[in-house]
Order: sequence, then structure tokens, then C-alpha cells
Amino acid sequence: MTKLWQHYKDTFLLLGGVIIGGIIGAVVGPKATVLQPFGELFLNLMYMILIPLIFFSITSAVGAMGNRARLGKILGATVLVFLGTAAVATLIGYFGVRLFPLIQSGDVAGLKATMGHVQAEQSDIPVLQRLVELFTVDDFAKLLSKSNMMAMIVFSLFVGIATSASGARGEAFRAFLQSGNAVALKVVSYIMKYAPIGLACYFAGVVGSLGSQIVGGYLRAFVLYLVLAALYFFVVLTAYAAIAGGRAGMHNYWRHVSVPAITAIATSSSAASIPANLTAAKAMGIPDDIVDTVIPLGANIHKDGSAIGGVFKVAFLFLLFGRDITTPMNMLLIIAGGFFVGAVMGAVPVGGMIAETLIVTMFGFPTNAIPLILVISTIIDVPATLLNSTGNLASSMIVARLVEGRHPQAGAPGPTSTKD
Repeated sequence: MTKLWQHYKDTFLLLGGVIIGGIIGAVVGPKATVLQPFGELFLNLMYMILIPLIFFSITSAVGAMGNRARLGKILGATVLVFLGTAAVATLIGYFGVRLFPLIQSGDVAGLKATMGHVQAEQSDIPVLQRLVELFTVDDFAKLLSKSNMMAMIVFSLFVGIATSASGARGEAFRAFLQSGNAVALKVVSYIMKYAPIGLACYFAGVVGSLGSQIVGGYLRAFVLYLVLAALYFFVVLTAYAAIAGGRAGMHNYWRHVSVPAITAIATSSSAASIPANLTAAKAMGIPDDIVDTVIPLGANIHKDGSAIGGVFKVAFLFLLFGRDITTPMNMLLIIAGGFFVGAVMGAVPVGGMIAETLIVTMFGFPTNAIPLILVISTIIDVPATLLNSTGNLASSMIVARLVEGRHPQAGAPGPTSTKD
């Protein structure tokens, strides 16, 4: 029992906080939101360290690579894995809504009546302009905001590549980056000591405020999503771990996934889960340069849970407006919509209205349908974040297998650099 407690202490404390918070939220109801500031304190502390953590983790990993061919191999493998796993997620989402339609005929009239009472603003920004704004900013200061994390990742990759290419002249800066990474991780370890209390308070507020929304016409979507999320979490992610490392890989994955999973469930934030994912991936023996590249990048552009949710939203609107989701063309449109949404959802709680706006504008639906699918985003946010976060952990294992060309050693520490 002593060894069990020592190994899983953080897991038990986090899980205990989430359970206690959930019970308080369910019993007290909306009044539990009085505890939410204590939960938001934890999130704010995590967000406070997030930008330095991402910058130092990526730049130190890339900057330490004397072998630029390895960097290209890591990035190529990462893109390949992200595309493949996102495709699997969207296919699962589509066949789920195909077998169990999200809307029955009796729901249509009531939902359309709701549209008449709620309006949403439409953005006139073209899709290409949105992509430019996603990957770049027009002022360096804007890189310091979590709202522009993708731009920060692009900037960090450039700095890391330049550091690596500078050779001996960049040695002092390379040492600074590695020291900064160590300090940032130490700050994370301090913040995590408050995590059980913070997560308990945050989860109490979430359960207390959302309990009344998971009813009526959306209950079907919520239940179906939970079923698909469980299938993906227990079956698909286990299969990915097996592909990466065989039986030892599966054991290694399930031994370390608990803290990132609980953090994702309690915070419903892919961004807040980055530190837990980084720590878990390195404890699994995945090389540091792979971890520090895949995990931050995945938190922004690789969201399997959001991809499944995107399929739900597109299919929901297709059914609401009488479009047949079974025709080959509409099937491809729904899958493509979910795939795209998985890449544009922000790595913050409840992701904002960007994805919803893109869906209605891409497929020509009225903009006052946005609130209808925004409700879906809200009620599936927690399980979607679970898949987003833990899917990145499994993806890092597969990337390591592709790059290293062998099964990762279960639990072995990864190298800190791969210089020639």
C-alpha cells in the first residue's frame, strides 16, 4: 500500500478533489459556483506559466538538436500521426451519428423555435485570413497571450531552429533555454501542489452550473458522445499504445495517463493539461525532443475529441435543416467539417465561438443556429478535452516509434538532446 500510494499519490489526490467537487456541485447546484474563483485561481496559475513553458520546452528541445534531419523527421512524423488519428476520430463520430441520429422529428420544431429567440453575430473574416491570424500575430507582445498559442509555437520553432543552426555561437543561448525549461517545470511542480483543492472547487462550479443544461433534446447527443468517448479512450488509445510499444507500450501508457486524464476532466482545458502531459510523456521514456515538440503542438492543432464533436455539430445542423447525412457527398462534408473543427478549436475551456461560426458559414446555415451547436460544445466539453489531451499522449508514443524505429522502453528516461 505504501508503494501504491507513493506511485499514485498525485492521481489519488487529483481524483479525490474531482470527486468531492462533483458531489458538491451535484448536491448544492448553481450555488456551488461560489467556489469557482478558487478553481479559477488554479487555472490562472497554470495559464500564467503556460507561455514560458511552451516557449522554453520547444526552443530548448529544437535548439539542442544538432541533427536537423532528426528535427524534420519528428515534425514529419507528428503531422502524419495527427492527420491519421484525426481521421479515425471523425470516422468514429460519423458512424456514431449515422447509427444513432442526434435529432428526432419531434425535436425539430422546438429547436427551430429557439433559433427565433436567440441571435448570434456573424464574422465576415475570410477563412484564409483566419488561418493567417491563427499562425501569426502583428505584434511581438501578442505572442505573450494564451489566445495566440499557435503563433507562439511557430515563433518558438523558428527560435529553436535558429539556435540549432547557430552552432557554437548559439551555445550560451542554448544553455539559457535549457535552464529556462528546467525552471518553468519547477514552477509547474509548485502549482500542482494546489491542484487537488483548485480542481475540486472548479469542478464543483462546473457541475453545479451545467447540470440543468444536460436535459431535453441534447441528452441524446450527450449520451452518444459519452459512449463514443469511452470507446475511443479505452479501445482506440489502447490500440495506439500497442502500435507504439506492444504490450509494454499499453502498460506504460495506462500507468502514466491518469494524471493528464484527471487534469483534463477537471479543467476541461487542453492548455491547462499541457504541463501534466509533458511530465507524463517524459516519465514514459519518450525522448524529450519529441515530447517537447508533439505535446504543445498537439494541444493546438490535434484534438480528436473536438473532431468527434465537430462531426456532431455538423450532423446536428444537417438533420435540423432536413439534409440527408447518408449520401456520399454529405458524408464527406460532415467528416471534413469535423476534421477541420478539430484543428481550429482553441485550447481553452469551451473553445469560443470560432468553430461554430466556421461551421455555419462553411455550410450555409443561418447564423442564429450558432447557439444551438454552442450548447453541444458546452455539454461535451469535458469528455472532448479528455480525448484531446490523452490522444496527444498516445500520439507522442507513435511519433517516438516512427522516429526511433523501435519500441520505446517502458518507463525509461528519454534523452534530453540528440546532438551529432
